[in-house]
Amino acid sequence: MVKQQNVCSRCVSDTSIPGIKFDAEGVCNFCRIHEELEKAHQLNDENRRRFEKLIAKIKHEGRHKEYDCVVGVSGGRDSTYVLYNAIKLGLRPLAVHFDNGWNSEIAVSNIKRATTKLNIDLHTVVADWEEFKDLQKSFLKASVSDAEIPTDYAILSVLYKEAANAGTRYILNGHSFRTEGIVPLGWTYMDGRYVHSVHKKFGRMRIKSFPIMSMSDLLYYTLGRRITFVNLLRYIEYDQKKAGEIMSRELGWQYYGGHHHENVYTHFFQSYLLPQKFKIDKRKVEYSALIRSGQMDREAALKDIEKPYPYDKEVVKYTISKLGLTQAQFDEIMSTPPKTFHDYATYYPIIKAMRMPIKVACNLDLLPMIFYQKYLG
Repeated sequence: MVKQQNVCSRCVSDTSIPGIKFDAEGVCNFCRIHEELEKAHQLNDENRRRFEKLIAKIKHEGRHKEYDCVVGVSGGRDSTYVLYNAIKLGLRPLAVHFDNGWNSEIAVSNIKRATTKLNIDLHTVVADWEEFKDLQKSFLKASVSDAEIPTDYAILSVLYKEAANAGTRYILNGHSFRTEGIVPLGWTYMDGRYVHSVHKKFGRMRIKSFPIMSMSDLLYYTLGRRITFVNLLRYIEYDQKKAGEIMSRELGWQYYGGHHHENVYTHFFQSYLLPQKFKIDKRKVEYSALIRSGQMDREAALKDIEKPYPYDKEVVKYTISKLGLTQAQFDEIMSTPPKTFHDYATYYPIIKAMRMPIKVACNLDLLPMIFYQKYLG
């Protein structure tokens, strides 16, 4: 008889999520983390005044520069809404986009419309396709659930470099714990050594077209240049549905049919690779965050995740073809036993040893607090 999974009494997170724990009330530790984040970042008068001081500080430090902050844009809802609000707040952002070769037409259109209508300069960093393809295939062959890390870490590396080049200390970020939740460490891990070690083992080319930060690079940007991430959506009301309506009306923004599906590879990754190979359904984390923030009904979420994550067969076929894989090669990737980041060289042992300095850096907003909660909490 199959043992019934435990499900949080408040959200839809269950025991398929690594590291989940339930208290006497049946509430999971991720809900408790959300509560602590809400206490720290209440949308009240006190935090509003702090936010106003932060915005004034960004403006003051950037008053003699062309840009006072950098915003990473993907054409998705979160990053576009950050860009929209940056202008409403009177900031002068440089929009930065990392093109990994997988942009959907909707994403490209959304970026162009938003930057044009908001009169924002856009700098696009284009990865050499053959290099990036080699890196993505390496992570598929590594058989880890971190197959999106090449993109995520490249974006992080590019944003730090662009902020340094622009002479600003501020990168406005579109992550919101109220809508994204916390992806567990057992599902996603990233650092520069990890990227290099996987690529060294499975790759064939040298990466030259975009930076991959080392630990020393990260320390230089965060401690030397004191570049910080500002989670803008932490400070303002952010209802996904309302935000989409506002951007559609004012910027001509279009929805692309799924969470982070503005990127074709991410669409493939979340809807097919993770559920089919690793039995990971990221809807559980995303829906849980929306339930906690009052943007989704729990019963409706439970009913929805009973159904398999829907995927588009054409997207899967397109991805296999674009990566230059044969069906037999892809089948071998799908059948290889799953591994984790622990099977490769990473900075994780160093991160654990630096627990206290990292906590201090997070308290000073040099690193996002969610970094500590995910990696060391």
